[in-house]
Amino acid sequence: MKIKHELPPIYEKDSEILILGSIPSVKSREVGFYYGHPQNRFWKILAILFNEEFPITTDEKITFLKKHKIALWDVLASCTITKSSDASIKNIKTNDINDIIQRSNIKVIFTTGKKAYDIYQKMIFPKTNIEARYLPSSSAANATYSLNQLVKEYSIIKNINA
Repeated sequence: MKIKHELPPIYEKDSEILILGSIPSVKSREVGFYYGHPQNRFWKILAILFNEEFPITTDEKITFLKKHKIALWDVLASCTITKSSDASIKNIKTNDINDIIQRSNIKVIFTTGKKAYDIYQKMIFPKTNIEARYLPSSSAANATYSLNQLVKEYSIIKNINA
């Protein structure tokens, strides 16, 4: 199924960290915000990492991101995808990540998941010249990592933000 990314990037002028996924999942598109599947561990990881209340509403999530100078978007502007399977992604068009970089204070870029990292390195890095750092997918489908292991992997975000 051909889909077009319709969620706006979340960032502020003072955002220092950019976290990029591949493209919003079926559930994220349905709820209209990033990492929207209730089983996805992204928001839980960040809440634990920053010792904060778990953000539930979209407004709470945006406030959380702003407070910690985190920008959020995806590497893909459009693609063909089966359900929410990154492994099925084809016919890709990337987002213009430089737009966020020029309008903010991004110092470091992270990608969540192997597909986002590979696409970034191959198609976006040559345009930004900012190396991305890989983070494992927070999807419940990524059974390789427990929540505690993911928090440990994502702790690099807090160390940079400190």
